[in-house]
Amino acid sequence: MHGLPVRRSVRLRGFDYRAKGAYFITICTRNRECLLGSVVSDNIVLSPIGEVVAAAWHAIPRHFPTVELGAFIVMPNHVHGILVLRDVGAKHASPLHLPPRGTSPGSLAAILQSFKSAASRGVNQQQGTPGRKLWQRGFYDHVIRDDEELNRLRRCIEDNLLRWALDEENPSKVKP
Repeated sequence: MHGLPVRRSVRLRGFDYRAKGAYFITICTRNRECLLGSVVSDNIVLSPIGEVVAAAWHAIPRHFPTVELGAFIVMPNHVHGILVLRDVGAKHASPLHLPPRGTSPGSLAAILQSFKSAASRGVNQQQGTPGRKLWQRGFYDHVIRDDEELNRLRRCIEDNLLRWALDEENPSKVKP
């Protein structure tokens, strides 16, 4: 059969992504375009698009009160962040009872779909580009399992600007 490639899920099989815990997230711009800002002297200078994206990220807890924001950075063509889902007495269905299709309310996917939609809507209003796609399909996540891993990923986010000069997707990459 010819056609589109079959997408494999990178999610942990059987894991309830509504569960209390910390998650490391990476979301890339469509075609990894450097739309969100530029790195100047190891600092990010956000574009107007990047400012809308940062504001949408910081608004997540207003829409999802059980979410705490951890370390976060906007890079020229992606964002990294840590989201912490808190258990505030809500009953979570067993993973066996999750809907077979669609996004489960309150799940990591629902939160990130909302963020991506809000950021895209804000950018399209700002830029006068209705319907323009800002993001690559999907997102990368990693379930953070302990404090050591949490601290390592926080440092990774904090050091991301320093690594940009060597990043393959940096149009001004320093050649070794």
